[in-house]
Amino acid sequence: MPVSRRAVLAASALAPLAPCLSWAAEPLIRRPIPSTGEMLPAIGIGTSRRYEVEPNPEAVAPLKAAVQSFVSLGGSVIDTAPSYGTAEDVLGLILTEPGLREKIFLASKVDTQGRDATLAEFERSLKRMKVANLDLVAVHNLIDVNENLAVLRDLKRDKRIRYVGVTVWRDGQLDALEAVMKRETLDFIQVNYAIDNRAAAERVLPLAADKGVAVMTNVPFGRDRLFKAVQGKELPPVAKDLGCTSWPQVFLKYVLGHPAVTCPIPGMAKVAYVEDNLAAARGTLPNPAQRKQMETFIDAV
Repeated sequence: MPVSRRAVLAASALAPLAPCLSWAAEPLIRRPIPSTGEMLPAIGIGTSRRYEVEPNPEAVAPLKAAVQSFVSLGGSVIDTAPSYGTAEDVLGLILTEPGLREKIFLASKVDTQGRDATLAEFERSLKRMKVANLDLVAVHNLIDVNENLAVLRDLKRDKRIRYVGVTVWRDGQLDALEAVMKRETLDFIQVNYAIDNRAAAERVLPLAADKGVAVMTNVPFGRDRLFKAVQGKELPPVAKDLGCTSWPQVFLKYVLGHPAVTCPIPGMAKVAYVEDNLAAARGTLPNPAQRKQMETFIDAV
């Protein structure tokens, strides 16, 4: 039976975080987009699964509250895709809030083949989210990557998008991702990376640093795999040194401790999760020795 984040937090005496805690006044860590120097808050929202609800006011209300809290606490990056069910439609309802779109770094993807189909998909994304342009569009899972990158570069030239990238989400795609990174000029990549899934750190993350490419990281909790591993376990001593009060903060601080990582994008469908996760982007990040301690602990559970 899957173990949820809720179960892990409920089992931890240290987990509950009140929104009035002093960390909320501390600014979020920000990381640069290497191609421009634009600074981004170091944790974003990923909309896969969590935002795939019926696009009606009742179902969207808690997600809207989560996004509003996210922005009020200094967040800006929201990542979605046409293939994430109703997520783009849901964002379309949320982003109608006056003044909200201007505070969001909005990223989506293309995942079809052929120039005409890709342009049509892009236009559908704009329509679904009720926006005029996007900050980042990436080629999802390297689908028709050469043609789709050409289309995205044309959209960037026409100022309909600001940044271009590519994405993967499993280790079996890392070799292909590395090949694309070596031959193409990219603003962003998105890759799977977590404390128990460190394959991207072997070659992809160092290559991104060398090439000046921003890195979004997906599934930082391993689709709840990590929560299952630590259920019922106390936080390790290094957590206190880093100011962590929950397991999600430990997992996110580990990811952010890699200097090539720009922004992990965990799913955050509740205000409490937003408050908890964003605390990981404040204060101290682990140094190499602490990261090794964290790896050793997780590898042993």
